[in-house]
Amino acid sequence: MAKKVVATLKSDDKKGHAKVIKMVKSPKTGAYTFQEEMILNDDVKAYFAKK
Repeated sequence: MAKKVVATLKSDDKKGHAKVIKMVKSPKTGAYTFQEEMILNDDVKAYFAKK
């Protein structure tokens, strides 16, 4: 059997990243949209705390 090769983007010297998805209500139409961003793992709680 062949071994499966798995590539990782993580290394010891780099910080991890997370893709966060936030639902935002439009003040103009009242419809909800989704805002996606790639941020550092350390900043995830701060990202969701701000309005």
